[in-house]
Amino acid sequence: MVDSIPDASVYTNLQGLDQLSAAVRRDGDTKQNLREVASQFEALFTQMMLKSMRKANFGDPLFGGKQVSFYQDLYDNQLALLLSQGRGLGLADMLVKQLGGAAQSSGKPEAPTKTNAASFSAADPRKFVRTLWPEAVHAARAVGVSAAVLLAQAAHETGWGQSIAQMPDGTSSYNLFGIKADASWSGPSATVPTLEYVDGVAKRGAAAFRVYGSYAQSFSDYVQFLKTNPRYTQALKSANDPAAFVDALQKAGYATDPGYAREIQAVLSGGTLRNAIASLKSTGKMPIKG
Repeated sequence: MVDSIPDASVYTNLQGLDQLSAAVRRDGDTKQNLREVASQFEALFTQMMLKSMRKANFGDPLFGGKQVSFYQDLYDNQLALLLSQGRGLGLADMLVKQLGGAAQSSGKPEAPTKTNAASFSAADPRKFVRTLWPEAVHAARAVGVSAAVLLAQAAHETGWGQSIAQMPDGTSSYNLFGIKADASWSGPSATVPTLEYVDGVAKRGAAAFRVYGSYAQSFSDYVQFLKTNPRYTQALKSANDPAAFVDALQKAGYATDPGYAREIQAVLSGGTLRNAIASLKSTGKMPIKG
């Protein structure tokens, strides 16, 4: 029974983790059990990290001693518990996902992690296409366009994945479509330099962009962004015609660049994207056919 699982907030030692693990073996691999063990592991990891940081400072030369160390350990234990509560550091969510569970919903995109972001190179556009193709196919069906159109727009917005907006610590925003963090956005954001066109003149500035937890979330939000904004109604109606679709996006104010639609069309009809898709399909390495 789930009620018999020890409260993870009580333990910051291996004994507590052993008891939680035993509960999982006894009661089955339920989501609640898995969440408790993952949270406990995160607390232990945080505690170890804090102790390592203290050792790196070589102790306190003025107030050292066993008694001080004892109270420092108690403080570190409590701090580890506090840091691992709620969403914590994200380690528990990652463990739950890896072991087959679902992360707790926070009502907004998950915090991004460096380990989840693919590293793209202009020299290998096939990796960009291969990584994003499954999500592009799924989103394209919802919009009514071809997956290639969405990949062309994402490639143009991000320079084939090389200029995706990043957080100050270097983690990826996963923002493939340059959607800004407007008043309707309640999730995290990343402020980066921009090049906007005002009356046809390019001006440098800065803007806040939406931050997602994955490329899948970026595609999903893009679909919602188009469907919930009335100004993109015409674009959705023209979805079966790639040229008309991107032209309608530009006319609706999706981007300030006067050549936005033309530039996406150039990527869509260019050899780089076309050859990458054809090559992946012919070698059988395309995750999803479409």
